[in-house]
Amino acid sequence: TPGPGEVLVDIKYCAICGTDVHAFLYDIPAPDTVMGHEYCGTIAEVGPGVTRWKEGDRVIGDGGTPPPGVDKPLRVEPRYNYRTMGFASGRQRAYAEYTLQEEWEPRSIPDAVSDEAAALCEPCSVAVRAVRRSRLGVGDAVGIIGAGPIGMLCLQVAKAAGAGSVFVAEMAPARIEAARRLGADEVINTAEEDPVSRMVELTDGRGPAVVFDCAGIRNTLDQALNAVRRAGQVVLVAVPWEPMPLLPVEWMAREITLDMTFGGDPEDWKTALDLIAAGKVTMEPLLSGTSFVPMDEIQSAFEALTKPSTQLQMVVKP
Repeated sequence: TPGPGEVLVDIKYCAICGTDVHAFLYDIPAPDTVMGHEYCGTIAEVGPGVTRWKEGDRVIGDGGTPPPGVDKPLRVEPRYNYRTMGFASGRQRAYAEYTLQEEWEPRSIPDAVSDEAAALCEPCSVAVRAVRRSRLGVGDAVGIIGAGPIGMLCLQVAKAAGAGSVFVAEMAPARIEAARRLGADEVINTAEEDPVSRMVELTDGRGPAVVFDCAGIRNTLDQALNAVRRAGQVVLVAVPWEPMPLLPVEWMAREITLDMTFGGDPEDWKTALDLIAAGKVTMEPLLSGTSFVPMDEIQSAFEALTKPSTQLQMVVKP
């Protein structure tokens, strides 16, 4: 039952995020923690004093604007460490039938956005923030390493932001095909050719202006830094949980900028929903390759995702 200023959300879908899989793999959350932050649902009940919502309203489970002084630790903690602090809350999230939220936390789903697409608004907000934090200019060439959900969303957001050409590096056949369907100017099969050489070749020997590392495994960050043009920018979007080898002498003389991005702010969530509603970002290739899993199969789903996978997306349906 929601208390004063709270709402009870009936969960419709909750997508499985890679950060949750890593937390599961490395045994980070405390016992009995209920994770799940990529979700949508409907308001099932409102607590005393709630005026913004009514029963039946369709919402995504985050993206609301916090009141003054209630900013998330992610944005205000001076020494924030996601590995040690990102799962500190004992609050139940969305791998469940219901979850409680403060009135300000959810965001309304536009009529033009389906429930399935709304559940993927959170990763879309990550892509929006990554592109907003980049120095991408109209007509620039962009490289993306990794065509998982975040990579495919970065592809679309970069196009919407005015990228002249977008080159995607990926080795999984299903993801290669999905990236092509989403309008990548070229998809480089990394099982067959070197993505660095090909990106440089495709840009007349210069390299892309911006390269987004959306894979964050093994040597992908070093590849991004090798591929980007002189004075270009690499944006690390993936969340690597293991050391990544770098050889700076190969690329540091080109005076490259390396930036990080993490999560999304309320304006990123709003922009993500607007792009989806306007048809500038589509979830269709992700959803067509989605496995919907019932709640009682979530353990096996997580165990499967800890192994190398070509899966596009998995979504829990309570």
